[in-house]
Amino acid sequence: MKTKHNLLLIFFLSIFFIGHSQTATIKGVILDEDNLPVSDVSIKAGANGTISNKVGFYELEIPANQDVTIEFSHITFKKIVIPFNLKNGETFEFNPVMNSSVEQIATVVVNSSRNKEIEGITSLNPETIRKIPGANAGVENLLLTLPGVSNNNELSTQYSVRGGNYDENLVYVNDIEVYRPFLIRSGQQEGLSFVNTDLVQNVDFSAGGFQAKYGDKLSSVLDITYKNPYQFEVNADLSLLGGSLSIENVSKDSKFSAIVGGRFRDNSLLVDARETETNVNPVFADLQGYFTYKFSNKFQLSFLGNASINNYNFEPQNRQTNFGTLSEPIALVVIYEGEEKDKYQTLFGAFKGTYFANDDLTLKLIASTYHTTEEEYFDILAQYRLGEVNTNIGDENLGEVEFSEGIGSQINHGRNDLDALITNIEHKGDFRVNDNRFEWSVKYTNEDIRDRLVEWEVIDSAGFSIRPPTFPRNEQPYEPFTGPLEPFQNVRATNSTQINRIQAYAQWSKRSTLGTSDVWYNAGVRVHNWSVKGDGIESTNQTVFSPRAQFTIKPYWEKDMLFRIAAGLYYQPPFYRELRDRNGVIQPNVKAQKSFHVVLGNDFSFKMWDRPFKLTTELYYKGLTDVNPYTLENVRIRYRADNSAVARAYGLDMRLNGEFVPGTESWFSFGYLKNEENIEDRGYISRPTDQRLKFAALFQDYVPNVPNLKMYLNLVFNTGLPGGSPSYADPYDFQNRLPSYKRADFGLQFVLVDDKKQFKSGWKKPFKQLSFGFEIYNIFDVQNSITNTWVRDVDSKRQIAIPNFLTPRVFNLRTTMKF
Repeated sequence: MKTKHNLLLIFFLSIFFIGHSQTATIKGVILDEDNLPVSDVSIKAGANGTISNKVGFYELEIPANQDVTIEFSHITFKKIVIPFNLKNGETFEFNPVMNSSVEQIATVVVNSSRNKEIEGITSLNPETIRKIPGANAGVENLLLTLPGVSNNNELSTQYSVRGGNYDENLVYVNDIEVYRPFLIRSGQQEGLSFVNTDLVQNVDFSAGGFQAKYGDKLSSVLDITYKNPYQFEVNADLSLLGGSLSIENVSKDSKFSAIVGGRFRDNSLLVDARETETNVNPVFADLQGYFTYKFSNKFQLSFLGNASINNYNFEPQNRQTNFGTLSEPIALVVIYEGEEKDKYQTLFGAFKGTYFANDDLTLKLIASTYHTTEEEYFDILAQYRLGEVNTNIGDENLGEVEFSEGIGSQINHGRNDLDALITNIEHKGDFRVNDNRFEWSVKYTNEDIRDRLVEWEVIDSAGFSIRPPTFPRNEQPYEPFTGPLEPFQNVRATNSTQINRIQAYAQWSKRSTLGTSDVWYNAGVRVHNWSVKGDGIESTNQTVFSPRAQFTIKPYWEKDMLFRIAAGLYYQPPFYRELRDRNGVIQPNVKAQKSFHVVLGNDFSFKMWDRPFKLTTELYYKGLTDVNPYTLENVRIRYRADNSAVARAYGLDMRLNGEFVPGTESWFSFGYLKNEENIEDRGYISRPTDQRLKFAALFQDYVPNVPNLKMYLNLVFNTGLPGGSPSYADPYDFQNRLPSYKRADFGLQFVLVDDKKQFKSGWKKPFKQLSFGFEIYNIFDVQNSITNTWVRDVDSKRQIAIPNFLTPRVFNLRTTMKF
């Protein structure tokens, strides 16, 4: 009955709203031959037109999904005529240079999305990213609505792609690779993603089969481009979870531009809603900026900087988790003492110099440094009771534990410190000859990491200490045991490790024809050499080569179809965390994990209800060798560091996106995955990220008679992940799965001011955009779980999996504004 009501609610929410309009926006800065802004340029597209302002800036709205010719004209310059074809809702930046002697007429239609489709890359609209509700709103929140991308923990910004783990995803911002903290164990400690959505201009994502120009990871690439401002603008976003503020501007001569954003987040609203009662102070803040100076029309220098402070203070008090069945309900009651104090501080800076030698040759030099200091200190005593629950309705003790099957306690202690300094310097080049394009890069990386890991756990059940399974069996209380006391888990290690890497790639791309069909070729190779050394470590050196290729064909058919095939060898040389085994000891001889990857893709573009739609389908297979097995607890990954497994992953991803409501983009995603590994030739079992089925939907709408009232609905359904196993247990003995993950986030926004509704007087005059709204996370209040807590039943000596539930239904208020 509850499911039926939930479906009815979704249905009525979906049909209650309707909208209209299909437009795109083109904007930019017009410069002359001396790189100076040109004012009073007439820009026309059919009946629409505008004029550039005193700093050369213009903005023009044009019809979407059709060829539109735009004419730039000025009394002292030759006119520019160029056709565009943009998607609905897309904002495209075009910065023309007006010439005083040569008339410029372009013959190639600018379609910004076609090149991405050829490469198998999904482009996401930054405005959609900023609007869609979620407990961790941002780029990663929107990625989870794509097929093949999963994360069953709304408190985390990490994600798994097609069976890979969180360490297998590349993230770039303006050609610069960015990093995540190392020590974080749970999603509620994570805080802020590196990517500040207020600063984002373009978002591109590839779930596999990507080109050689992208780095050495096994799963995915997230390629972010930050804005180059062309006018003064202030953006603010405030909610009960925190807020963000960004400021952007450009100098009068348009040579210097800057955009700076600050964010503050307090996760108390989400953490306090969980079943564990706590005194908690999860506070996260960062400051980020992107600055560009154009020395000439051939050379520019940019700087990307970030400073973040994440503090997590946690003092649990008590918890009661009810599970089992209606006929045999069971509850776990825990009383806590102690606290946890974590601190993660990171500094990141990168310079990028870009030299435009001519129209065909671009050269770049990039230097970056990432420094993180992290500490986790905790001492927590948990005393628990496991027993039967009173189910007598009307009884004053309803819901309380009446008969205890297990009584015990455990103490967890940790003193973990990490200091990492990562430095990169890279040269990149891009050269075009006719329809051929050549790209190359050489990169040097130095990773200097100092790490101390001290963790131990003591478990006491019914008055006797539980010894680790690796020691002689303890049969207490049935048989006396006189051996020494040993902690159930005990990890102690101190490491000082240096890793030096030299990476390079070269790739070729070409556009051509095959009969009446358009075809695109891409082929490239990467080479990666790395050495590991440190205190007490014998120096090692390894090298791998990674050839990759893509072929795309667009037949000259009545139906708009595009076919892609991509294949290659993808290596992942071990990062620091992959070198550290379960005891915290560095294993320098760990090999690069290797994956043979094949992707078959198809894009079918069509019109329905006289509006554009696209169905994207991809079949993929990954065969992995030299696999480094790992365990996953919340978001912490512990590797074996022994390359003792082989694995395979294959599946199907489908995504239908388009204007289900006129003027808005929505999509529905489906994914099937099978992901399994064979450890030490013992047979195939599910990997920790074996997410079999995935359904997701992103739906946008607005009321027909009140078009300023807009609705956003974000739906995700994932079948259950493997539930893990107790510490020291054999994963082959524990292949049970968690319940399915079901989540719906809903947002309602009332827009007072936007691009189409401006005010010349009154209190709304200063605003370019202003909206108020509310959001409901987990609207159906589903009890999702991410991991299990394993508790011993003294009577039967079995270990029972107690689910750790995630956030229930949470309400949030939000306002956004732009000046």
